[in-house]
Amino acid sequence: MRITSPIILAALLLAGCAAGSQRGPTVDIEMQRLMAAAKVPGLALAVIDHGQVVSRHAYGYADVAAARPLRTDSIMYGASLTKAAFAYMVMQLVDERVLTLDAPLPTLLDKPLPDYPAFADLRDDPRWRLLTPRMLLSHTSGLLNWRFINENRKLDFKYPPGSRYVYSGEGMQILQIVVEERTGVPLETLMRQRVFERFGMRDTSMVWRDDFAGREVVHYGGDGAVIAHKRRSRARAAGSMDTTLDDYASFMAGVLRGDGLSAAARAEMLSPQMAIVSPQQFPSHWPGETDAYRGIGLSAGLGWPVYESPLGPAFFKEGNDDGTNNFALGFLRPQSGVVMLSNSSNADRMFLPAVEYLFGRTCLPWFWMGYIPYDRPELRAPGMRAHPVLSPGCD
Repeated sequence: MRITSPIILAALLLAGCAAGSQRGPTVDIEMQRLMAAAKVPGLALAVIDHGQVVSRHAYGYADVAAARPLRTDSIMYGASLTKAAFAYMVMQLVDERVLTLDAPLPTLLDKPLPDYPAFADLRDDPRWRLLTPRMLLSHTSGLLNWRFINENRKLDFKYPPGSRYVYSGEGMQILQIVVEERTGVPLETLMRQRVFERFGMRDTSMVWRDDFAGREVVHYGGDGAVIAHKRRSRARAAGSMDTTLDDYASFMAGVLRGDGLSAAARAEMLSPQMAIVSPQQFPSHWPGETDAYRGIGLSAGLGWPVYESPLGPAFFKEGNDDGTNNFALGFLRPQSGVVMLSNSSNADRMFLPAVEYLFGRTCLPWFWMGYIPYDRPELRAPGMRAHPVLSPGCD
């Protein structure tokens, strides 16, 4: 049966909104309704179709107290959307044979990993020698997400390398060391030259820039508490990027087109590397397995989770922090997708209904992602982790 995506309708409704031409009021009304229901002060939304950004719009406020409207060029924290952009750059290096995905770490580093002060915790665990760029990019290194999660605040392996998906920002930081040593170029410069300039991302940076001042958003916690925008001074592959809706939508469109990568490298990046069996993504190092997501083929790609949707192969990336919820979703065959950036910890409660409004049934693994809708708070109970939920018809 041929499935027709509602994305074309959405694109027509939203087309030209950045230039001020008429938008379909139903999309605006629905986004504002969802924001009110989920208590989200600001949301920036872009729609991509056939590899082109066909619409972009900002709703609500960048600063509630000052009644400053959110704009599509407001400076927002990318959080872990940084990882997807970093993965894209790494795949360029793979294309150029600067890196090999399956090379063991000892052949890539200038010295043993535990000799770097940040990773001295692994000195008595030889399993670091088994790590490869493929494992680090696909979150299959077995390393904990962040060491501070442990009571002793020390980094350790939760699973043998290459055996299971365990989301790990620490793994991305290891790969950053590899990339900087192999190229001899700081990450901030690599990302600017290879990703941001390629896609015209003039307002995106791995560190704070003085010219961002006055355009940055204020962030809001789940209870509405004000959280100031952090001015990060150190480039971190796991998440230091400031960006805008305009910029990240341009990047996402470029990923959908495959710009800057060979067809083989792009296909590898967005191909399943390992099936995901954790009931939820966070905390993914907890014990317990499920086959609930087998039907949609939820798997780790390289920098992106991937799955099979009713619209064909799909990939996505989230970016979350205190006062930040971001989401990017792409469908390969129609080269269509959506980017949503928010300055609120509550936006993940509206992402699923927003996606389904724009695209219809997508089989997004929302329970695994922790995207519990605002009207289903019972699914946030701790005991629900053992009982994964999927959208109807997606098992």
